[in-house]
Amino acid sequence: MLKNRINEPNLFQMYLPNILNLSHPLCKLADSIDWDDLHESFKVLYCEDFGRPAKSVRLMVGLHYLKHLKDVSDEEMVSGWVENPYWQYFCGEEYFQTNFPIHPTSMTKWRNRLQDEHLEKLLGATVKSGLRTKTIKPSSINKVNVDTTVQEKNIAYPTDINLYYRLIQHLVRMAKSHNIALKQTYARVGKKLLRKHSGYAHAKQMKRARKVRNKMKTNLGRLYREILRKGKVDLIENEDFMHLCALVRRAQAQTKTSKHKLYSVHEPHVECISKGKAHKRYEFGCKVGFASTSKEGFIISAAAFHGNPYDGHTLQKTLSIAESITGFIGKLKNVYVDLGYRKHDYTGDAKVNIVGRSRKNLTRAQRKWYNRRSVVEADIGHLKNDHRLKRNYLKGKAGDKLNVVFSACGYNLRTIYRRIASVFFALLYFAVKTAKMVRNYVSGIKYQGNYVLG
Repeated sequence: MLKNRINEPNLFQMYLPNILNLSHPLCKLADSIDWDDLHESFKVLYCEDFGRPAKSVRLMVGLHYLKHLKDVSDEEMVSGWVENPYWQYFCGEEYFQTNFPIHPTSMTKWRNRLQDEHLEKLLGATVKSGLRTKTIKPSSINKVNVDTTVQEKNIAYPTDINLYYRLIQHLVRMAKSHNIALKQTYARVGKKLLRKHSGYAHAKQMKRARKVRNKMKTNLGRLYREILRKGKVDLIENEDFMHLCALVRRAQAQTKTSKHKLYSVHEPHVECISKGKAHKRYEFGCKVGFASTSKEGFIISAAAFHGNPYDGHTLQKTLSIAESITGFIGKLKNVYVDLGYRKHDYTGDAKVNIVGRSRKNLTRAQRKWYNRRSVVEADIGHLKNDHRLKRNYLKGKAGDKLNVVFSACGYNLRTIYRRIASVFFALLYFAVKTAKMVRNYVSGIKYQGNYVLG
């Protein structure tokens, strides 16, 4: 230990290469990423002559990569970074750090700067890393699987009475911030009505539950009109108040058969999507599309779609992103999709193969790749369970785009990590086994026997 410290340029900090195993899969993964290319692409997001010095691009990108690779929150990512020297090496540190690199909210602020071209760069960097580590081959993009799923938003299950109560709370908060004296805030009455509605609905007494719900809706209308009467010009012209008023009118006007319903106050763009699942009839969020290689299941395109489009009408955008990311490798040749993509909108050069239920009149090779289409379903399952796609905690439509791309990046990095780890641990096992053989030979013990040579 003393010898290592003497060789360090800084005697008061530990030099990371001296205390880490540089053959560790995470170190190999960090070395396979082209950080210089990312720095050139993201430097336009920074201002050189304003404010304090910014954090490095590698640190911010590395934190987001690790977050979705390890499935942790912003807070857990920052606190775990201080404890894990391998995470620090991945983010470009030379010496072991004992202080937090950033405040967790800085990750949110940095994410909000990203545009679509930056997201493609982030996903493209993982594709280049996959090629460099031989996780995928250039020929892998010849056959691609495409599918969609639902990215659920972080909202409570929507009911009308809960929506009315949340709008009442937002209106009261807005009124208090502008010093408006309200006749009644409906705080106690609202909670009482919620409890009564829950009891009636559980007992299947739907007429009584409907009467309680209508009472809550009436209270919302009273409060809304009172604020409009008492509000001054600065409140009436306030952008946030105008947005809230639009939500109140939208909630009051919608019925059971209305289109574009409001399901959440803090996420008004959320859509109700039915994918025909037996265990989950409805999902509340947005539709997302993925394109992955048929052989390795490596994701080369990820995009979020709002407005609940038909699956076939998402194919053009999904494949255009894939072609943009993999353009330096070659062109897509065969795309395999399910029956939901009939009458699709793709106009490119790749051949779209719609995989139906029948396998007649197919060659053996065609049948093989038709059967491989379902691999994308397993990829989506891993994205949801292991890489934060199951529930999106990022705000707004921009948060939907960010989360789906970072989830895809985390999945690709995990695939590369496992590829590197398989080689690393195979070599480690061989080295340990060889060391045991040498030790046993030197000590005079026959390696495959249980007796001493005499």
